Amino acid sequence: GESKSKQEEDRIIADEVAVLKKRIPEGGISKKKLKELLIRLVYVEMLGHDGSFGYIKAVELCASTNLIQKRVGYLAAALVLSPEHDFRFMLVNQLQRDMASSNQLECWAALTGLSKLVTKDMIPAVMSDVIRLLDHKVELLRKKAIMVLHRFHQLSSGCIDHIVDKIRRCLCDRDPSVMGATVCLLHDLAVVSPSKFKDLIPSFVSILKQITEHRLPREYDYHRMPAPWITVRLLRLLGILGQGDQAASEGSYEMLLDVMRRADTGINVGYAVMYECVRTVTRIYPNATLLDTAAGNIARFIKSENHNLKYLGITALAEIVKDHPKYAAEHQLAVIECLEDPDETLRRKTLDLLYRMVNPVNVEFIVSKLLSFLADTSDEFLRAELVARITSSAERFAPSNTWYVQTVTRVLEIAGDLVQPEAAVNLMVLIAEGSGDAETDIELRCESVVHLAELLVMETDEESETVAMPSLLLQIIAWVLGEYGALIAETDMAEECPLPKLIDRLCAIAERPSVDSDTRAHLITALLKLSAQCGVCSSHTAAVVETFSRSQSLNVQQRCFEFTALLSQASLMQIVLPVDASCEDLEEDGSMNFLNNFVAQAAAKGASPYSPPTKDDDLDYSETSPQNDQLKYSAYAAPEKTNIVAPTPDLGSATLTAVPPPITSKKANAIGGSLGAAQGPWGAAPPKVPDPTPTPVVSAPVQVVEVTNTPLPTQSPVPVSDEPRELSDREKEAAMLFGGVSTTTDTKKSSRRTANKPPASKPVANQPVSAVTTPIIQQQQPVPAPVYEDLLGFDMPVSDAPPPQSAPVMDIFSMSDLSTVSPSQPPPVPSVAAVTPNSDPFMIAGLGTQPNSFVPLIPLVLTTPAFGGKWTGLASSETRVTVPISVPFQSPERFGRLASEQAGLHVIEIIAATMEVILSGSSSSGVLVCLHTKIMAGSGSATFTVRSADKQLSESLCDFLTKAVV
Repeated sequence: GESKSKQEEDRIIADEVAVLKKRIPEGGISKKKLKELLIRLVYVEMLGHDGSFGYIKAVELCASTNLIQKRVGYLAAALVLSPEHDFRFMLVNQLQRDMASSNQLECWAALTGLSKLVTKDMIPAVMSDVIRLLDHKVELLRKKAIMVLHRFHQLSSGCIDHIVDKIRRCLCDRDPSVMGATVCLLHDLAVVSPSKFKDLIPSFVSILKQITEHRLPREYDYHRMPAPWITVRLLRLLGILGQGDQAASEGSYEMLLDVMRRADTGINVGYAVMYECVRTVTRIYPNATLLDTAAGNIARFIKSENHNLKYLGITALAEIVKDHPKYAAEHQLAVIECLEDPDETLRRKTLDLLYRMVNPVNVEFIVSKLLSFLADTSDEFLRAELVARITSSAERFAPSNTWYVQTVTRVLEIAGDLVQPEAAVNLMVLIAEGSGDAETDIELRCESVVHLAELLVMETDEESETVAMPSLLLQIIAWVLGEYGALIAETDMAEECPLPKLIDRLCAIAERPSVDSDTRAHLITALLKLSAQCGVCSSHTAAVVETFSRSQSLNVQQRCFEFTALLSQASLMQIVLPVDASCEDLEEDGSMNFLNNFVAQAAAKGASPYSPPTKDDDLDYSETSPQNDQLKYSAYAAPEKTNIVAPTPDLGSATLTAVPPPITSKKANAIGGSLGAAQGPWGAAPPKVPDPTPTPVVSAPVQVVEVTNTPLPTQSPVPVSDEPRELSDREKEAAMLFGGVSTTTDTKKSSRRTANKPPASKPVANQPVSAVTTPIIQQQQPVPAPVYEDLLGFDMPVSDAPPPQSAPVMDIFSMSDLSTVSPSQPPPVPSVAAVTPNSDPFMIAGLGTQPNSFVPLIPLVLTTPAFGGKWTGLASSETRVTVPISVPFQSPERFGRLASEQAGLHVIEIIAATMEVILSGSSSSGVLVCLHTKIMAGSGSATFTVRSADKQLSESLCDFLTKAVV
């Protein structure tokens, strides 16, 4: 505010620097005053002036016992000391002392300063102190320690590999801030080596589930969206870990659907989460239901009036169209509108989308749009990118050679200085070699000559000493006209620009002083070739050759002398420069007979004759060395193929050791099957394998049935009128743009899916399913029931009652029906009839419509207060029925056992005085179900009140209970 110009500001700062230089070195200055002077020194450095005279005072202030002064010292040191400054190493001892202090605020100040002051060489000195603080009782210090380790990883990628297990355990910290910091660190670690962290996918999914269900404190909400930044980081993690891995991706399918549904709140932060979900869906192993949902969200973005949301939609569409181009066809008119939008940023992103959509059908339309944008923009970086994309698209999808020549020529005309020389070489090679058909090649050359001659005429019609045409385009024109200029007599341009006039225009271009030497050399060579084709050299050409024979460029000067020498022998010039001989092979004279006269003249003057070198016996390996030591030029014999057959183990007599599966088993990755199995408040702790115990086993044959997937039925076509409707201009552009993109559902599986199957196992329609019998090992002793604890609450008490028998967890991606499997019995052998051939996994998981069926729920252990909170939150989703109940089930205890054993519900509390029972459970997709039962023995009836977000699930449960108690 005090200065109105840069000069006045410099004067004020210079005065301030003089004051600081005088005050800071004073001996009796107090620490409080020194703190103020250091703050002023920081401002001096921020404005670009030197404050190195006060650096040592910042280091001294870090040792102050006053916490505020210590923080200012660390702040000033972090801001003014460069990474290579030696004063940083003077702070290592002070940082170690502060991190070992019993005062948590001093530890916090040291960790904050360390994250800014640490260098790669300082890491070993402070690593042990930071690791020790990971177990501190204060959550703020644990979070800061994780952040410092994150900084270590950024400086030296591998310095924390030895403590990865300790970092993984921090993911289970009860404080959300520590968990969030750990997620950020694990994200960067997963980018380096994804395979090491794929076993944490169930934990990440569990954390994401708790966040979306508002289980975190409200301090982490932003505009009613729970912890959006942690959610975004988790979604990116799932995308990294699930890329190209079907088993790893399946565990996150249901959660991604739930997150997209819950993020649809109409606010910007919700749109950010939805966009990140779309990116994750496009990165993981593809799933049709997820892709359809993501495409629906993209449609909302693109159709929005907000330009920011449109930009987000175009960006997301560019992500999904890379592997699934059919989804772009639904937004034809919207994409055309974005191309015509006045917002340049939106148009740029739309052009990026068009480049990803290019194919042989729409290449002409897309390239025309890219060319028009190239002609209008002045951004050099964007122009270079557009030139590369246009030339690449033209080379890959050119519909004809003529179109390719015109397109590349147009690019050279607009931005020839940005075109790579390889593109010009490819153009000349195409014109010279053609396609192999003589008539087509002659036609292509005639069209090229006419097109380039028109450009030359336009350039020379302007009387100017400068050349507006790029040098690379001029060189191409010179080469093409020099090789095939005589063909202009066979075209319609013969009268307008005959060959002599064409030569004069080339001479006019060569005489312009702004032409560089390389281009002028090409022009002189073209004049030489045309003179040979005409059989005569014009006076204008002779004058040009005479003028530039004294050029400072040796290249130009040499060509002019060669031209002059060939003019003296016209017959020889026509032999040396025949018409259309650019692709002819040159005949070599190995004996070089043309030098015989020169050799004879030299010998006559006394030159010694040529004597070939004699063989050196010491180096003649063919005579002195044995045959085996010579070089062998024949190929080695192919190795013989041997079939190694592994011995088949005798399963009946073997004794195997059964090891409990880790938490990352295939069932844990199934939809809805692992969310309740994660241990710790944020998910699964690192898997611990218990000591193996020998268990006798038996073998049983199991039929494995291969089932083919049938595409979803397409909607019936809407009847249209027989009379054709005239399309608008925008609809015509959309038809040209999306001509190569199918709007129908692609029923083919992804290439990544088919690549995993042997080619011989293709299913045939209406063919009986074949069963393959393979042995599987089963345990006789049941696995101990897991200990249930409250994973989602922070302070909720854990019930001491033994857990009920858990209902079977259904793997929706297996085709066997496990709904009737008893927990203590081995799974039955599936039969062919029991398998639904075309089952939809999302239908099995309860995500689709499946009437007249009830799948047993998963027991959900809740306390009575927790049940009350859930019950109140689901007040708007209630289903209530009153049904007659038989006498055996009029006892609350008997009804509780029935609901637990057959419906998979967990009995929370039985109120015998009022004949009431409260129960809870969840579906395989994670939908919460709360049941309140009121038994009225006097009237022989019972009232079932079910509250759940899934209305169909509530009705199905009521129907099931009604049939069970009658």
